[in-house]
Amino acid sequence: MWTQLIPNTDLPIFPNLMRSRWSLLLFAMAGLVVAFAPLPVQTIASQARIFRVDARQFAYSPSELKVNAGDTVTIHLVSNDVVHGLYVDGYDISVEADPGQSAALTFTADKPGSFRFRCNLTCGAMHPFMIGKLTVGTNDWLYRSIGLASLVVVGFFPLSTFITQKRTREERIIS
Repeated sequence: MWTQLIPNTDLPIFPNLMRSRWSLLLFAMAGLVVAFAPLPVQTIASQARIFRVDARQFAYSPSELKVNAGDTVTIHLVSNDVVHGLYVDGYDISVEADPGQSAALTFTADKPGSFRFRCNLTCGAMHPFMIGKLTVGTNDWLYRSIGLASLVVVGFFPLSTFITQKRTREERIIS
């Protein structure tokens, strides 16, 4: 029964159509697995991480800090020119340092993700651009997006074949 032909065409409709639909279904399921399956977690013991962050007008050095979840983080903020602050978004903690002085901020990095840290004291005209980034844990979304992009590239070819076959069948039915 599945080999019956559509009038005015010599292509069997059911096997090709079902094969294409199964391919699309498999790619959709693979995409869901890539997007939502838990990634292997490396168990890393918590460490004490100490950073020295130099603050000068409109920049932090270093501007990017990377730690593991569970680490105890100490940031020594050193102000080189004017009064500067350091506020960590997501953790709602801050510290202030006077010119030529340093101040310490200690916290446990228990929230995974990327967080902005910024100067919370007006230090000049370019003050709003004085920001940095604290990354806690690995960037899982990067790996997931690479996997999804790969699936899209690989899945494009069966999809384009399916659409071409469908158009060919419709044109033969119409004519």
